[in-house]
Amino acid sequence: FEPVHGSAPDIYGKNIANPIGQIWCGAMMLEHLGYRSAHDAIVQTIERVMQPGSGAPLTPDMGGTASTTDLGKAVAAAL
Repeated sequence: FEPVHGSAPDIYGKNIANPIGQIWCGAMMLEHLGYRSAHDAIVQTIERVMQPGSGAPLTPDMGGTASTTDLGKAVAAAL
């Protein structure tokens, strides 16, 4: 289970990658392993955090300046 965008060597080590794809892949793995409620909780959290106006930190690919860590922590905190 990994995002289809690949390893993104051009931004490696810059802490600017959007972590949503990897988080979502983890949710899909949990569903595959039979943990549907965990999958649902993660996907619902991603949807809630990424709602326009939610105040979530946005990585550069989404027009923001937040780091990978910032967005990952926001999802984790909302979960």
